[in-house]
Order: sequence, then structure tokens, then C-alpha cells
Amino acid sequence: MDIEAIVTREFTEVATDERLGKVRSVFERGNRKGIIVTGDGDYEGVITEKQLLQSHVEDDTKAEAMMRSAPQVDRRADVRDVARMLVEGGVKVAPVFDGEQLYGIISANAILDAVVDNLDVLTVGDIYTEDVISILEDATVGKAINQMRENGISRLPVTNENGYLAGVVTTYDITDVAVRDMDKATRGDRGGDIERVLDIPVHDVMVSPVDTVAADATVDEAVAQMLDEDYGGLVVTDGGDDRLIAGIVTKTDVLRALTYTEEKHMDVQITNIDVLDTITREDIVANIESVSEKYADMQVQHAHVRLKQHKEKLRGTPLIYAQIRLRTNVGQIGGTGEGYGAESAFRVALDKLERNVVELKGVQADEEYEGQLLRKLGEL
Repeated sequence: MDIEAIVTREFTEVATDERLGKVRSVFERGNRKGIIVTGDGDYEGVITEKQLLQSHVEDDTKAEAMMRSAPQVDRRADVRDVARMLVEGGVKVAPVFDGEQLYGIISANAILDAVVDNLDVLTVGDIYTEDVISILEDATVGKAINQMRENGISRLPVTNENGYLAGVVTTYDITDVAVRDMDKATRGDRGGDIERVLDIPVHDVMVSPVDTVAADATVDEAVAQMLDEDYGGLVVTDGGDDRLIAGIVTKTDVLRALTYTEEKHMDVQITNIDVLDTITREDIVANIESVSEKYADMQVQHAHVRLKQHKEKLRGTPLIYAQIRLRTNVGQIGGTGEGYGAESAFRVALDKLERNVVELKGVQADEEYEGQLLRKLGEL
């Protein structure tokens, strides 16, 4: 299936020298799909709502300072390839071209709506993220923003002092509050100071009660719920108690799943692929496949590599955080690491991944590789 039938020709376009204040007003009016930025009529980039959480950016800042790159998609591209491009680009919207002409935009929602009926072969438990980052309800909005930035996420389950689910806070919730207070500030109301916004308790901006989904629900049910309610993700519960958090399932998780629900071989996806330096996508795929081939009892269905660049540098090379997560027939297995440069960070994460594979109950190294792996681990 190609995307031509689900591309929308209706999108918001702003010039590179447009004030950020106008961009914020577009989101305030309900456009949450993204904005195409052009310069002299040519495509330059996109601006998303997530970027507006950069509270230090003033209204008079030009749009070009905030825009980010997004994959340029051909109108006849396959839907699975486009899903991969959105995931690896870390965006929910991308420009679509007909030759060299800007034709429209494609969004994650449009893709999911088109394929939802084919997603009943998977359960939420097959694709959700188990490592949940949450926040206490009495924490501040400023802390919530920092957690979202540091972990590259757009939603946080909110818990009470007993660890039970109390609500959820998203970038949308925080942006709505920030925009309202910025409007007050422009009218001379001191209540609109950004410091006041950052000090608001999460409890005051979170959504409660929370719509949840069970781990044994089918993915098409979860997607339908997200599309109907305009949610980017759902808190996953397990064990019959909807107050206990088992994980998070997001639209991005579903986009990742599109390839490996329709193809039999292992699929590897990389988020923030633009930070790769001395290592290539092909190198990363080859290394992960090598790990997979070492273990007879483990069948890797999907691999996700997430890279995040920190501000810290060593002789001009940025500190990179790398996370590798495998979805296998024996559960999820992951490894993380940091290093200066993407290659160094990936190698550290890969070593951690191998250690975790060895420790996982029921997974045994092939006899051919067992001695080699143990020697390697002994050297660390």
C-alpha cells in the first residue's frame, strides 16, 4: 500500500522569518499535526508542538530557529517505509513531494487510521514499552518538562504517594497551560510569568481519570481508542488492577510494529539517525543481527535503537546516549550506554545488551559462541 490515498493537501505553512508567537497561536487554535516551514517558497523543515516546550524561546524568535528536519516522502512511497521514516526521524508529520514539488503532508494518524483493521494479529503486550518513567502528582511542571526532555518522551503517567496511577500529563497539557499564561503575560498580568508556570504542581495540569488499555487487548483496539480520543498513547495495565502501571503503548510503538507484523525477518529501526557519525545504519543492523544469531533459543522479531545527543562534548565530539531494545519470543531485552560519539555509545549499549541476554532465563548461548562471549565479558 502506498501513501498517495492518505496524504492530506491541507496544511499550515509559515515562512522561515515568521515570529514564533504566530506559530504558537496556530497550535492554540487546534492544529497539532505540525507546521511546514518554507523559505522563498521552498521546503525547509517542520515545527511540532513538542518543540514549543522549550520555554526559553521568546515569541519574537524566528521560525527557522525552531524548525527541525523531517524526512521528505514521495507521494507513491510504501506505507511501511514511511512509518519507518517517521519513527527514525522522531517526527509525527512529514512533507510529501511529487517530484520536486511540495504535494502535501503525511501524519502518523493518517497511517494508523489506514492500517488499523490489520492490527488485530498483535496484542498490546507484544509491542508496549515496559520501562515506564512516571512522576509524582505533587512534582512541578518544570520537573515534568525536564523528564520529558531528558528521556525523549511526550507523556508521563502520574502516580500518588502509594504508587497507584493518578493521572497522566502530556506535552499537550503543558503547552495549553503555557500558552494561556503567555497570553496573560502579554496583557501585563504577572500571573503569566513563566516561572509561575514551571512551579505549578503536576496534579493541576494532569488528565484524570486516565483512559487505560489492558496488556491482552489487541493493537487495533488500542489504536482505535487513541484515534477516537486523540491520544498519543495509553497507559497499559495488567493483573486486573487498572491502578497498577504495566507499561505505555504509543502511536510510535504501533508505527514500529508495522514492519514486523507484515514481514518475517527481524526489523531494525533507529530513532535520531541523524546523530550517526563514524558508524552507519548498516553497521548497527549487522551488529544486532550478529547478537541475534548467537542464541539458538531467542528469536528477535524487532530491534529499536534510540540515540540521544547531550550538550556535553569532548574535543568537539558530543556525548551520546544509546538504548537498544529487542522484542523477542522470550520477552523484551535491552541495553543502554553512553559515549562520546554515536559509535562509542552504541558499542557500550551492545555490550550491556549481550550481558542481559546471557542473564535472561531460558536463553542459552550456542556452544560455538559461548566461550568467545564469556571471554569477552571477562575482559570488561
